[in-house]
Formats: sequence, C-alpha cells, structure tokens
Amino acid sequence: MDYKILDDVELGNNVQIGDYVILGVKPTKDPVNPPHQGKLIIGENSHIRSHTVIYLGNKIGRNLQTGHGVLIRENNQIGEDVSIGTHSVVERENIIGNRVRIHTNCYIPEFVVIKDKAWLGPGVTILNVLHPPCPKWDECGTGIVISENAKIGGNVTICPRVTIGKNSLIGSGSVVVKDIPDDSVAVGNPAKVIKKVSEMKCDLGYYEVPYEWESE
Repeated sequence: MDYKILDDVELGNNVQIGDYVILGVKPTKDPVNPPHQGKLIIGENSHIRSHTVIYLGNKIGRNLQTGHGVLIRENNQIGEDVSIGTHSVVERENIIGNRVRIHTNCYIPEFVVIKDKAWLGPGVTILNVLHPPCPKWDECGTGIVISENAKIGGNVTICPRVTIGKNSLIGSGSVVVKDIPDDSVAVGNPAKVIKKVSEMKCDLGYYEVPYEWESE
C-alpha cells in the first residue's frame, strides 16, 4: 500500500488505509517552526479511503468512514460512527458528534458545532464570517450550531452565526440566514419555516410520516 503515516499518529485496531492517504500532517502557518498540535488519534475499525489527508491534533472516534479525497484540518473533535463523503473539507477546531453523516462535496469551516445524528446532504456549504475578509475572523467566526438529528438538504448554504434546531429539515438549495427552531421544515432563499416536521407526509405512502422509523 502506498500511504504515509507521519509522527504522532495513534491508530486503533483494524484501521483500513487506502492508497495515497497522508495521516499526521503538520500545519504550516510558520513553515520554519510549525506549531505542535498534539497527536492525531483515530479510533478502531475506521476506514480511511484513498487520497484522504488528516492533520495532527484531531481526536476521532471509532468507525470513521471517509470517502476519497477528504481533507480534515487540525484540532477537530469528531465522535464515533461518523461518515465524511468524497471531496469534503473539514477545517480546524470543529466539534462533530456521534453518528453524523456528511455527504460528498461539503465544506465545513472553522468553529462549527455539529451535534449527534445530524445529516448533511451533498454540496452543503457552511460560511462562518460575516464580512470576509476580516482580520477578526477567529473571534467573529464562531456560533454556528447544527443541532441533534437535523437534516440539511443538498446544496444548502448555511450563513454565519446560525443555529439549526433539533430534528429540523432544511430543503435542498435553501440559504439559511437566521435561526431555525426545533422540529421545523424550512425552505427557500432566504429559508423560511413552512411547517413542522410532524406535519409532513410521505408522498410514496411507505410511512405515515417521514422519519417515523427513528422511533423504532
């Protein structure tokens, strides 16, 4: 296998690593004296697919799945049973809970909190700076929260300082510019709440309401 495991990398048992993966990259803000980030820790039974690059300082639970060409920058906290799809980017210092699914071509900037069982469809883009470029972006770029079990449709854009409530659903292509309450369906540009999740119907008739299987 043709991959690189650099210094300060700790792998659990039965981690599968594809070709051209690089684990343990140091950040290079200062190429002469790059800051020490601590170990990269990846839990057992993870599957790191080809061309994935993961930096130092990440603490990742068991059963991580990456698609091809995933980039995970430094100092993230990532829970168990997380899937990150092909060509997605996770920047530094995010908190990602357990059983989170991030699909293909998603962009997660710095300082985002994604809670347990959240689901991000393909092409979701999260933006964390109100007025880019901003010299204070490390201070103003915080505050984005995607709550437990929220579902974000494909090609949604989530703007800075937004909280998406627990169990909510954001329709595909929406632009979220303000907080979305728990258990809500929001669509459009800008996204507006149109109903409660409990008011949705399964158009194909497989279920009385969508997501009823989650209570099984």
